[in-house]
Amino acid sequence: MTRIGGTWQNWARSAQVTPLRVERPRSPEGVQRAVRAAVAQGLTVKAVGAGHSFTGIAVAPGVLLELDDMQGLVSADAATGRATLLAGTRLHRIPSLLAPFGLAMENLGDIDRQSISGAISTGTHGTGAGFGGLATQVVGATLVTAAGEFLRVDEGQNADLLPAIALGLGALGILVEVTLQCVPIFLMEAIDEPEPLDDVLEALHDRVEASDHFEFYWFPHTDIALTKRQTRVPESTRRQPLPVLGRWIDETVLSNGVYRAVCATGQAMPAITPPFNRLAVKLTGDRRYTELSHRVLTQSRTVRFREMEYAVPAANVVPAFRAVRDLIERRGWRIEFPIEVRFAAEDDRWLSTAYGRASGYIAVHRYWRADPSAYFEAVEQIMLEHGGRPHWGKLHTQTAEQLQERYPRFGDFTALRDRLDPERRFTNRYLDRVLGA
Repeated sequence: MTRIGGTWQNWARSAQVTPLRVERPRSPEGVQRAVRAAVAQGLTVKAVGAGHSFTGIAVAPGVLLELDDMQGLVSADAATGRATLLAGTRLHRIPSLLAPFGLAMENLGDIDRQSISGAISTGTHGTGAGFGGLATQVVGATLVTAAGEFLRVDEGQNADLLPAIALGLGALGILVEVTLQCVPIFLMEAIDEPEPLDDVLEALHDRVEASDHFEFYWFPHTDIALTKRQTRVPESTRRQPLPVLGRWIDETVLSNGVYRAVCATGQAMPAITPPFNRLAVKLTGDRRYTELSHRVLTQSRTVRFREMEYAVPAANVVPAFRAVRDLIERRGWRIEFPIEVRFAAEDDRWLSTAYGRASGYIAVHRYWRADPSAYFEAVEQIMLEHGGRPHWGKLHTQTAEQLQERYPRFGDFTALRDRLDPERRFTNRYLDRVLGA
């Protein structure tokens, strides 16, 4: 997230707004005062975290609440594994906050720059058929409602609301605290290696079941999948981190520095994209190491891009992926970014993309200076044909009328929204589109 003068824009530069007022509350009470003031003046009010959503979900045309000063641990209990965090806490800070208590988050996505409230509210997830998205780790939350009151939701208070509040799109109130069910600190063995794409697709579901966490990347114009297998190992296992120099060359020089230059050059010379993609799969994606979970699950990504991601039933991943591969070949597009495929367990969060079904995720990307419209629109149609649900924080064109057919609890969520925010103080154009005005 950045602000230039009075204009806020997200990381991907795909959304921006000039709010009427910007406030930086330092406490839950500060958020409460800001919400009450906005409501009294008839203004909308939205909180923003790190601005890592690609959609306009965080756009705040009225009062923008920056939560940068609301970071840190409120409480933690090693015995129960529960930890409560201020809503603006960045994911990359959480491991060090939990470490003194011997705790860790059960799973993470591959980017850790988001705030905890933004990550859960948009349905951020990692990979692993036995693990849900980040919102499934939420066992309690406190938010400020449009009435300017604190609403606590956990197993002892308003428990029936937790499946909605834990993944609420920012439409039900302003989160100020989030309570997570954590696990003991753990190590992971990671194996990254290139394999023939067709071999991976033929045995994909066996591979997913064989590892705690499995995903693969495919660079268009190649026949190789870069696979990532990650398995939880006993705490007594000896750590074998990647060599510092090797990791720097792989992740900083090649995956970010050189890649940024090639993406930029490819805008003027698209013909360089296929040969570079073929070179990329030869130079990266072949390594083995054992490390703390957060150092295995997350990556550094500094090349700016735009993304669309859809969740489809796990059984539909292979046919949907093959349809996208055929589409790229048929259209003759030069696509510089890889396609990412991940998995998640079914869950009970009302607006989760994995609600009620084991899911596979197919994500497509374009360099931020490229126009993604034709590519994303064509891929979106394929995903919809295969039962897809769009990631709330990533680009898509779906509306409330279309989405209510894909979420069994959609009507329950919008009814709760009517109850908690009848005057739509927490809305914006994106939420009006996906939830209805």
